[in-house]
Amino acid sequence: MPITTSAKKALRGSMRKHAFNEHKKEEINKSIKQIKRLITQKKIKEAREFLPQIQKILDKSAKTGLIKKNSAARKKSRIVALVKRSA
Repeated sequence: MPITTSAKKALRGSMRKHAFNEHKKEEINKSIKQIKRLITQKKIKEAREFLPQIQKILDKSAKTGLIKKNSAARKKSRIVALVKRSA
């Protein structure tokens, strides 16, 4: 445990950031699972409508440094290819 007051304050901030980042990562994973579920249910139109939302989430998370830029690009590419392949 931190001893100095500045270290205690840094720990509180770190915990807040950790909670925020975990929530965002969970949001990314849930949205990817949701579009895969839509594709398996043959709801291609709904999957195409949901695609820009996923791209927005991935772009924002890459912009803020939550995930790396190439990782976001790879995930977007795979999702778009999955939607195209299923159509």
